[in-house]
Amino acid sequence: MKMGMVPSRQAEQALLDVDITALRAVLAQFHLVGSGLDPFETVLTPALESIGRSWEAGELALAQVYMASRLAERLIEEDLGVQIPLRRPHPPIAMAVLEDYHLLGKRLVLASARLAGWTVADWGVASDPQELARRAHREQVAVLMVSTLMERSARRVAGVVETLRALGADTRVVVGGAPFRLDPSLCAQVGAAGTAATASAVPALLSGMLAVAP
Repeated sequence: MKMGMVPSRQAEQALLDVDITALRAVLAQFHLVGSGLDPFETVLTPALESIGRSWEAGELALAQVYMASRLAERLIEEDLGVQIPLRRPHPPIAMAVLEDYHLLGKRLVLASARLAGWTVADWGVASDPQELARRAHREQVAVLMVSTLMERSARRVAGVVETLRALGADTRVVVGGAPFRLDPSLCAQVGAAGTAATASAVPALLSGMLAVAP
């Protein structure tokens, strides 16, 4: 690993090398100034997004993206071993990744929401926007959070929203991921009810949408 690189670039290299020792060393440095989810949001998320862009440009194999994502997920699972507070009563909430295999964002959002007392159903990866919407309607989900890595996937969220409207569902769609941070207008373009720039902002967003005190 080259010295002098910014933490996210160091993390990216460690992820591509599938080197968890080097990855821990990067985050250990960052933990000196960060806490909670911050090191993951500031270091790992940009690293994986950069890897995703490289794959989209044909510079990396899908297997490399998958291995990098799994390594990041393993680190989060081990590092976020904290006490979960008592659950608060609220309507059903669910979360899914649309098409992409990059699950880091979803894991961070789930951790942030659950640490704040929200119960969120993890629906894994969805490949069909219409079926995702139908499931949300069947299960009477009040808020459906959808995470994406690529712009192509982000724009397919419109299919989720349109299907929910056609079904007459009251489900509100919340979006997140790199495409929505890079283009803030994309949230409105796909018809979503809201977005959060970081995982740690999700609890407040849910509180506002469901009128529940944070």
